[in-house]
Amino acid sequence: MKNKLLISNLRLLGAAFIWGFAFVAQRQGMAYVGPLTFNGIRFLLGALVIIPAFWWIRPVISFDIPMKWNIYAACMAGFALFVASTFQQLGMMYTTAGNGGFITSMYIIFVPVFGFFRKQPSSPIIWLGAVLAFAGLYLVSVGGNYQMQTGDILVFISAVFWAMHLIVLSYLSPKYDFRLLAFGQFLFTGVLSLVLAFIFESPQVDSINSALFPILYAGIVSAGIGFTLQVLGQKHARADHSALILSLEAVVAAVGGWLILKEQMNLAGLLGCLLLLTGVIVSQLTFIPKALKNN
Repeated sequence: MKNKLLISNLRLLGAAFIWGFAFVAQRQGMAYVGPLTFNGIRFLLGALVIIPAFWWIRPVISFDIPMKWNIYAACMAGFALFVASTFQQLGMMYTTAGNGGFITSMYIIFVPVFGFFRKQPSSPIIWLGAVLAFAGLYLVSVGGNYQMQTGDILVFISAVFWAMHLIVLSYLSPKYDFRLLAFGQFLFTGVLSLVLAFIFESPQVDSINSALFPILYAGIVSAGIGFTLQVLGQKHARADHSALILSLEAVVAAVGGWLILKEQMNLAGLLGCLLLLTGVIVSQLTFIPKALKNN
């Protein structure tokens, strides 16, 4: 069990690192293409990345679960992913990578709240870790000069659905093959996004070529690898525990925005990084011994 927990944590940490830099790619991509076009291509690329895993990763996929249930599961995860990613991408047109990372990571608060209403309350120490991480995320991304703008509101809505996506995956990941689940949710989100893109936007080949590198990173690395690591990581981790680790994406987003987009990080931001790391460590020190004791 200890090894499974460690591997799950490393997978979730890898996803957080990848997603942090994805905020930079999303900001850059919005200069050339619409949000639905960006997400449509991004998630279809993610689905393509999963295809080799059907043959290269063992064990061979078992079809003990009827295919229709695999499709239902993929659509459940895909719907939450579509709504969350659409609102996030819309919001990234009007906010910074740092603010986007902070507001998105507010799912660390929403996940325990939703768990309470689902009669799956989090322990007090998880709440403590979430509060510390929340305070850290605020300092990392917005410091003392925060003002809610249109883009921030849209990303805030996406954070609610990212929390729902985490909860849905915490239920589905232990039951379904990660390859079918990841492929299905990407396909659902990509196809729906592209259909709506041709209705509400005007995708142009030249514009897509101009945004090629951000799209490739967001599709192959962020979607194909990052979201798959999330699905794998949540096989052995609670939704609230996963949310705390994944919230580290805000630190990476702030650093990436500083390095690549020249967004500023001050002393408050550095203090925020420390608070965020403290919140995650606190949750780890109590979660692992309890899990080992139960097993």
